[in-house]
Amino acid sequence: MKVVIAEKPDQGSALASVFEHRKQNGFIEVFPNDVFQNGAYVTWAIGHICQLVPPEKYQQVWKKWSLDNLPIIPEQFEYEVTKDKAKQFATIKKLVSDPQVTEIIHAGDAGREGELIIRNILRLIGCKKPMKRLWISSMTPNAIREGFQKLLSENETRPLYFEAYTRACADWVVGMNASRLYSLLLQKHGFSDVFSVGRVQTPTLALIVKRELEIENFKPEHFWEVEALFLINGKKYTGKWQNDGETREKTKELAEKVAVFCRDKPAEVSEVKSEQKEFMPPLLYNLSALQAEANKRFKFSPKKTLDVLQQLYQKGFTSYPRSDSRYVTKEEANSFPEILGKISRLKDYEEYFPVPFASIADNKRYVNEKKVTDHYAIIPTEQIPNIDKLSQDEWKLYDLIVRSLIAAHFNKAVAEYTTVTTVVDGRAAFVSKGKVQLEEGWRKVLNQKEQDDEPALPKLAKGEQGNTVKVTVKESQTQPPKRYTEGQLITLMKTAGKHIEDKELERILTKTEGLGTEATRAGIITMLKDRSYIDIKKNLVYATAKARILIEAVGKEILASPEMTAQWEQKLKEISEGTASPKHFMEQTKKMIHHLITTSIRQSDQWVFSKEMAENFTPARQKKSKKSPSKLGPCKKCDGYLVDKGTFYGCSNYQQNHCDFTISKKILGKNITQKNIKLLLSEGKTELIEGFTGKEKTFNARLILDEHEKKIKFLFEA
Repeated sequence: MKVVIAEKPDQGSALASVFEHRKQNGFIEVFPNDVFQNGAYVTWAIGHICQLVPPEKYQQVWKKWSLDNLPIIPEQFEYEVTKDKAKQFATIKKLVSDPQVTEIIHAGDAGREGELIIRNILRLIGCKKPMKRLWISSMTPNAIREGFQKLLSENETRPLYFEAYTRACADWVVGMNASRLYSLLLQKHGFSDVFSVGRVQTPTLALIVKRELEIENFKPEHFWEVEALFLINGKKYTGKWQNDGETREKTKELAEKVAVFCRDKPAEVSEVKSEQKEFMPPLLYNLSALQAEANKRFKFSPKKTLDVLQQLYQKGFTSYPRSDSRYVTKEEANSFPEILGKISRLKDYEEYFPVPFASIADNKRYVNEKKVTDHYAIIPTEQIPNIDKLSQDEWKLYDLIVRSLIAAHFNKAVAEYTTVTTVVDGRAAFVSKGKVQLEEGWRKVLNQKEQDDEPALPKLAKGEQGNTVKVTVKESQTQPPKRYTEGQLITLMKTAGKHIEDKELERILTKTEGLGTEATRAGIITMLKDRSYIDIKKNLVYATAKARILIEAVGKEILASPEMTAQWEQKLKEISEGTASPKHFMEQTKKMIHHLITTSIRQSDQWVFSKEMAENFTPARQKKSKKSPSKLGPCKKCDGYLVDKGTFYGCSNYQQNHCDFTISKKILGKNITQKNIKLLLSEGKTELIEGFTGKEKTFNARLILDEHEKKIKFLFEA
């Protein structure tokens, strides 16, 4: 008799479904069959059943948050069963301890975390029975059967467990010590809150805060462009005046002079340059790429994409979701014709068949065994769903994955880019750019909307002559860097190596996985939200005052740098490959924490935080505290008063009479402080606030309150 331990209940059910079975409480009994001649029990974890014990379980004195108690470093790390999952743990323990059971089959997710979850359970139970490893990349009946028939020896995946275990312990040491350290030190500066710090979340947060500061400190510059409309042999098109390769002019006077000079003057085409560009089909998806694409197209959060993808995987429709590879093996590529044959019968994809290339098994753009790590790219399986039974979200992701595979079997797209130089009155040169799609190729399948500024140009030849019909001067200004979307944040974490100046460390971080892993990035972003470090508004990421305070305090410490992550990931990768020692890695982690504590305590007296940071900081509400929020001034709609409600200022009487008088905390990119709200409510206007960002330019103004309309308006000073 064998016991199969899956990572989640749904996976356990899927594994048992290919055999005759009977459901029991907390496990499934599989009857004897050709794979399990004596039958088997299939049971499951519920994610992380075991967790590292809290500090006070090692030493009671560690329960108190005190600088004197740091560092907190156990001599030996211990795991415990989480209380809400104790029942399932007991079920697993009973099954594996059964004398009739002679072998354990580890069927956790085929990755680091799955390796850790199941082995930790067996370690806590004290199970010494022989173990084999199920390692599959899809949950189709064929893949499950084949996986059970080709089980791996447990020592083949054991190094992954050592890596995951070491990672968990090191992250615990960093999180426990650094979070207490900065929370206690910042408390002395008046910021009473828990400041969570972590090896991955803090450098990620530092990149977000860096962008926040770039936007805030951005100084727009005005420029002018001269645009002309030409009529050449009956053909109309526009061009921009170019001077020394630049179309932007810094002085209005010169731009106006050029416009005056060019009006109603003869024009001649002096040069026509055309260049063909070829675009290969995109690579197949890995998790990061799919999360970025789903966010861009559907505004899915990275976590939502992973959750929906997990559902498709567990139903057997797509391959393993947490893959970091965008390539497949030749064996997988050989299965594509069969998969595409089934997909071709779905009405949504009929028009794309037959595909130009029947097979891509020999196409190195997609087939590269060296670039397939634990798993290959995310692809549809041979198990085709009933489209009508998929949820709307499942269909959106499934459609993306299917189209990426079809597109890989299509030709390249070819476009012709044309640059035309038109000279007015023999002196002023204007440039026009256009694009013509010559071969649609794979773009027919993916329907990518390109953000091309180039319109189609008429057919023009050098020497053609005509006139300038109209000339206009357009005033614009440079724009600040754009905020990250959640999808771009995933890509930023993946490519954090680009932000490192040290080329060797950049190479390491690029070679590993950037900040975090495919499996953890969505969770890190969710954690940053939950801990009030970032706000997501209309899919854009904003750093809160709390985030800025923490990153200001951390400063140039290695905790805020991708460099540290690069070094850690390299060592952890070496542990998984069996070439580095977990013990040595933990010793280095302990030394780093000792250094961090000593340095931060010494430097904390010199920390300086801006007045705006302090005023915009909203401490976490203490559950036991019944202190009412401070009154900022009288409500202008009822007899209540305005209070800070976290993300906006609102009326204290909302619960009683649903008074909807509110004032936003951020107006046109500027934080509105409590001090200015008090002035607005008491004196009718704020201080002069600099740097509001409008559609065309930035400006300075006071905010005033229109008593009649109960609306906030701008007051401009002469």
